[in-house]
Parts: sequence; C-alpha cells; structure tokens
Amino acid sequence: MAEIVQQRIEDRIPELEQLERVGLFTQKEVNWKGHLIAHIHYKFKREEIEFPIIERINSIFRRATKKWKDDAQLWLSHVAFCKRWGTKAQISKVFSAMLAIHPDKPAFWIMAAKSELEDRNSSESARHLFLRALRFHPDNKKVYQEYFRMELLHSEKLRLQKAELDKAQVDLVSGEYEFSTEILNGKLAEVVYRDATGKIKEAEFVIALLNVAAIFDFTKELQDMILQDLLANYTSDSVTWDFMARRELDAPTAGEELHTARGRASDVNRREERCCQVYEEGVKSLDTEPMWSRYVAFCLERVKRKTNVEELCCRCDQLQILLSLGDAEGAAGVAMAATQRFSQSLPLWSLSLQTLVQLGSGDVGRLFQDAFTHVNPKSLPLWQLQLQWSADNQSPEETEAVFQRGLLSAVAAVAMEIKERYLDWSYSTGGYKKARKIFTSLQENRPLSKAFFTKMIEIEKEQETPKMNNLRDYYERALQEFGTSDEDLWLQYIQEELGPLGQPQHCAKIHWRAMKFLEGESVERFTSKYTLIQTGHS
Repeated sequence: MAEIVQQRIEDRIPELEQLERVGLFTQKEVNWKGHLIAHIHYKFKREEIEFPIIERINSIFRRATKKWKDDAQLWLSHVAFCKRWGTKAQISKVFSAMLAIHPDKPAFWIMAAKSELEDRNSSESARHLFLRALRFHPDNKKVYQEYFRMELLHSEKLRLQKAELDKAQVDLVSGEYEFSTEILNGKLAEVVYRDATGKIKEAEFVIALLNVAAIFDFTKELQDMILQDLLANYTSDSVTWDFMARRELDAPTAGEELHTARGRASDVNRREERCCQVYEEGVKSLDTEPMWSRYVAFCLERVKRKTNVEELCCRCDQLQILLSLGDAEGAAGVAMAATQRFSQSLPLWSLSLQTLVQLGSGDVGRLFQDAFTHVNPKSLPLWQLQLQWSADNQSPEETEAVFQRGLLSAVAAVAMEIKERYLDWSYSTGGYKKARKIFTSLQENRPLSKAFFTKMIEIEKEQETPKMNNLRDYYERALQEFGTSDEDLWLQYIQEELGPLGQPQHCAKIHWRAMKFLEGESVERFTSKYTLIQTGHS
C-alpha cells in the first residue's frame, strides 16, 4: 500500500508545489517532499520521521482530500498511510470523512467495517457500519456476504475468549464476564442470512454464504439450515445441482482402505459415481441447457484429472450427453448428442469439441465446420480451439489455411486474435524470415492490435543481431494506429532509443511528437512517466 501513497502524492506534485509556494509547508516538509520525488521507491522508516511529521503529513492529506473530494484513490492513499504508521484513531476519522463523500461505493463501507474489526477490535462499530451500508445498498451481495462473515468472526472471537477464561478457571457466573449462548452459536449471523436471502433470492448467493459458514468449525447447525433452504427453494437453478453434486467429492470417508493407493483410488471412484448420480437426478428434474453444460463440464474436468479414464464410470447408457470415458467411439457419440440436443449452444459445442480433441477423434476437423454453421461464426473461443487443435494435429499447410480463413472474419476481436496467433505460429514454424514476411503482409490489414506490433518487436529483439531500423519501422507503424491514446508505446520507443541499439539524440524528437499527437489524459500520464525515465526511475 505504501506504493499507492507514493503514486498518489507523485500524481499531485504540481498541486503540492503550489502549496509550498504559498508558504503552507515547513522547510522540513519541503525537504521530505523533495526526497520523495527524487527517490520514488523510498521505503519509510519510523525512526527517520518523527511523530509531529507524521501528523503534519496527515494534515496535508486532509487538506488534499478536502480539495479533491472526488479522488477516491487519494482517500485510499490516506488510509494506507495511516495503516502504515499505525495511527488507528486517525483511520476511523478518515473512513468517516470518506464515506460522507462516497457513500455510493460499497467497497469503501466494507473496508471501513473491516478496519474497525481488525485494527480497532470493535465488532460493534463494524456492525454499525454494515447496517449503515445496507441502508445505502440494500441489495448488495458483497456487503451482505462480508457482514455475514463479520458476525461469524465475532462469534469465533467470543468463543476463543470464553475458552481462555474456562482454561484459567475464571468464574463466569459472577456476571463480570457474560457470553450469550445464541451469539456464541452464530445466531447473529443467522439473522443476517435470513435478511439477506429475503432480499436476494439467488442460489449462487446462498451457496456463497454457505461457503463462508463452512470456514468456521462451530457452524454445523447453521450450514444444515442453509443447505435445507437451498434444497427447498432453489432446485430450479442448475447452480444448486452442480453444487450438490460436487459436494460429494468432499464428503467425509473413513476406513482402512484409505491407507493404500488402491483403496484411495476406489474411494475416489465411488465419490465420482455419487456425483454423477446427483447430476443424473438434476438433468431429469431440470432438462435445460445450463444443467447439461454443467454436467458435461464436470465430466470433462474429471477426464483431464484421471490417469485411467476407464475407472470413471458415469453410466452413459442412461444419458444423452454424458461422457463414456472408457470408449472413445461412445464418447464421440455422446459429445455429438450434446450438440444435436442444443445445436445453438456455444458452451456445449466448445465442451464437446474439447472432449473429442481429448479423445483424438478423427472427425474433429469436420465438426469444427459444423460448429461454425450452427453457432455464430463470429465466436472467438471456437476459432481459438480450432487453431490450437490444427497446430497440434494437422500439417503446416492445413493450419495455414485455417489462419487464412480466420483473417477474413469481419469481427474485429477474431481478426486481431488471428493476426497475433498467425505471427507467433509463423515464427515458431518458419523462423524470423517467415514471421517478417507475414508481418509485412498484414501490417496494413485492419483491424490491428497493439500486441501484433509488440510481438514483432519481441521477435526482432530475439535475433542474434537485431536491427534498430527494423525496430523503428515497427514502432512507427504501431504509432500510426495507437499514437493518439497509448502513451506507453511512445515511452517504449524512447526507451528503445536509450538502449544499446538506439541513438539517445532521437528521444527529444519522439517526445515532441508524443506531446503533439497524444490526446486527453494520455498527455498528463505521458509527462509523469517521462519525468521518471529522465530521473532514472523507469
């Protein structure tokens, strides 16, 4: 977090200098500011900054945040500084002022509540902040989730305190120490859960809360209650069936057989079969595309994890889409059944094709073409999968044909990705000359990505004797496309000229051109970063 402080102060150097000019800084603070600018990676040491100076810096932060109230990062920088120097009382004040300005940011409320709990050990203050946060964000899942977690942490803290007192044989009957059994058992967290699920009725949210409760070892009753709620109200959601099925993998098992490798393998097989049984019930109860997709995804995951796929039996004779892991021909048939059942589903086509590639099916090439006729041919994931498969399994000529077809795509994302991969593949298969030839043929073929040019720059620099003139050509061509908005590209060009291959006298001209062509906030960012390069902090 110290880096955040440094960066935000650095971003505000012009304003800080104005404060200095009007006499609001002492000489000692002027020296400190100059030291920070000159040594931007400086690591603070308490013995080098006395308490009054820390307070003075806090005062500077307060004035800065008062002037630039909307700058969220500046507020966070102040918080980071307070945490770094242990000024805990100050943190609460900073958060209070920050939340008054930015009540619309749920993350700030969560940070403030966590700070009260962790830095000030105040569960009551944390609870108060969460309740205030919910008045501003009554349906925010993250706020509810963290509030739920906080109440469980509070219960755990009280349980630990009670255990210590019991161990010390302190008399708890006298009334000096009181521990509510309900709070110790997480009843406050249950109240939060009921309020949250009354407003947010989503299986995924319920599961998220259940996973939080599972972290704590005293929440068995709470977990059982949440689980019953999930099964009673959310079985129409494929997320519920997926969660319940995967729980079977983590179900506790005991027995002597776990002490042997064969016994452990047998136990895994039984767990996987139980998972499949739950999925079977799911697809019978919920015959939808998301349900089938989750089932197929699970089976594909298990295929990749197994060394002996025959041991993972998912009773494919009862399903239309389940992978028959011991029979390649059967698996291909099942995968095709999936795409026939939901022919417009990109996720199912992707999963099925991945399965067929995994099994080494000979029909993959044809099936890719079928996929593009049924699913939107603009789909980037299908192109990526086909290119990878072709590069691994087909001849260079066939793979090049796939690249050439991809270059014709009218979709910018697809066309740019194809060009990047084509250049990379050309270099790996045909070397530098082929890569340069492909680059030359495509450098005017829009749309183009920055990665396409930077890849060619990397290729040039990997050569035994890279040519600076070629590097300049690549940078100049890239700047034609991205020179108005990408300050980093100009800075990389400058650093190249400062390197062993370049001519530093060219940097001034590149800088002048950058200031002329860059637009908007890019100019300010370029100026700041260029200053760092000049002072040796690039």
